[in-house]
Parts: sequence; C-alpha cells; structure tokens
Amino acid sequence: MQTEPRSRPSEMSAWLRVQPSLTGAVPPGEAVERPDDPVPLFREWITTAAATGVPEPHAMTLATLDLDGIPDARTLILKDVDERGWAFAGSRSSRKAAQLDAHPVAALNFWWQPVLRAVRVRGRIQEASVEESAADLAARSAEARAGVAPGEWVLWRLLATHVEFWQGAPDRRHTRIVYERTDAGWSIEEQA
Repeated sequence: MQTEPRSRPSEMSAWLRVQPSLTGAVPPGEAVERPDDPVPLFREWITTAAATGVPEPHAMTLATLDLDGIPDARTLILKDVDERGWAFAGSRSSRKAAQLDAHPVAALNFWWQPVLRAVRVRGRIQEASVEESAADLAARSAEARAGVAPGEWVLWRLLATHVEFWQGAPDRRHTRIVYERTDAGWSIEEQA
C-alpha cells in the first residue's frame, strides 16, 4: 500500500521534533582510554553508568534475524561479559532461541541516557555448556526459576567482531571508538 507524499510534517513528526534529546551529562574525567581489547572499556562504562545512577545499566536490546531473515529485537539483561563474550539467557522454546539456531548472529545495544553513552556489539552466537546454562538458571530467583526445566534454559554468548563505543555530546560532536576483530586481535579507530 502506497501513501501520498506529504508536503508538511505530520502532527507526530512535529511532536517528535520538539522532544528533548541528549539531555544527559557527560561523566567527568579524562579522555577515554583505549585498551587493546573492548571488554575492559565496556566494563568501565557499564560500572560508571551504574555509579552515576543509570537505572538497570545491564538492560540491553538484543537484535536477531527471524526465520525469514528479517530483524527482530527485544530487551533483556546482560548476564556476564568477559573474554568469552557478552552473555545472555532464555528459554530454549523461545522465539529468540529458534532465531539464534537458524541464524547464529546477533547485535546488542546498550543506551545509558543519563551519561550520553551507548555501546553497540555485533558478532557470532555460541551456546554455553549445559553446566553453565544450569548454573545461570540456578542463580535466578525461585520465582524466575518456577516452571523452567534445567534443559530448557540456555546461556548464549555473543562473540564480538565489532564493538562501538559512542560518547554523545550536547553540541552534537559525538565521539565513536570502534573496535573491529582482526586475525591479529583488535583494530581500534576513533571517529568524530
């Protein structure tokens, strides 16, 4: 279904344009350090977000591809991040599990508005061991475990190939630090 082109903005468009954006404050401190690996910088940013009062800094958007190759996204909680990857979990019978099985790639997005920071992570997906998945399920509250059989719970890791750190600025001179995985490790590029 095609729509007629509009010559003036819609009411929604006009409303959206007047909504405040970039209302947070850049954390005080020195220029951003650039370690050779993105994990230490991510850990620093997420703990800074928590320390400055960002609610639920471990909440993230997980984007997958559905069975037809169309992007699909949902919000969930980061379980861990280390040299093995960014970990998250869910039910084996979930839509995301079917999507990750069919297309074992994904992207994560973290948005910490009060500190004008975002992190994007892309890469391959790997299922953790049965023991690790069972340990993650056991660490959940009794209410969250209710009705979930150990074999039904899965811990996945996103093995990053691309990690982008975005530091917003009220003057719109944003900074991006982009890590790309190479055969030799990580390449690092700063983009303004």
